[in-house]
This record gives sequence, C-alpha cells and structure tokens, in this order.
Amino acid sequence: QVQLVESGGALVQAGGSLRLSCTASGRTFSSYSMGWFRQAPGKEREFVATINRSGLSTYYADSVKGRFTISRDNAKNAMYLQMNSLKPEDTAVYYCAASAYFGPRYSSTDYNYWGQGTQVTVSS
Repeated sequence: QVQLVESGGALVQAGGSLRLSCTASGRTFSSYSMGWFRQAPGKEREFVATINRSGLSTYYADSVKGRFTISRDNAKNAMYLQMNSLKPEDTAVYYCAASAYFGPRYSSTDYNYWGQGTQVTVSS
C-alpha cells in the first residue's frame, strides 16, 4: 500500500508560480506511474499531468501544457508539479495519485491510491 501526502498549495497572484510536492510512503514508489489531478468547486475532478515509473515519459492536459511541469525523484519517493504562469482558472484542490498500471495514465479510474489534496488559489 502507498500513502500519499501533498504539500505546497497556497494563495498566489495570477502570473505567479507554485511548486507542489507529493511524498509517498513505502519502498515501492518507483513501481507506480504517478499523476496529478485537480478539482475546482462544483466541477468534476480532472486530469492535469502524468509521469511514468522512470520519469522519462510525461503527458499533460492541454489546459496546462507549456505552463506546468511534472517530475519525480524515485530516490526521495517524491513527485512534483511546477506550475508557472498561473491563471485564476487553475484554482482547485490538487491531488496526487499512484497507479499500478504500466505507463502514464490519464483516467482517474486507473489510479489506486490518492492523497488528501492541497488547495491552490490564484487571484486575479
């Protein structure tokens, strides 16, 4: 089993940057594909970015492509989301998730473990 804890959420002005972190318990972090999802008030949870086990393959939602960067450090059991050029529409609770499936995963149903989320608020 994997336990995930997100951190780094904050209130930031539009155009600013944040770096989210996700730390995982256990010794098998490198066995999981990882992803970031977000959920805004009144909306469904949506895919943001995913990274494969080695960290060599990444994919992004069109809405964040070119602004967000997902990465991982398997030695530290950690995953990151660097968010630049933030917009008010990026405001949401951000969740990290771990998937036992091979390769990057886009659907929330492919993920086995979830963190509790961290709030990101972007003011205009």
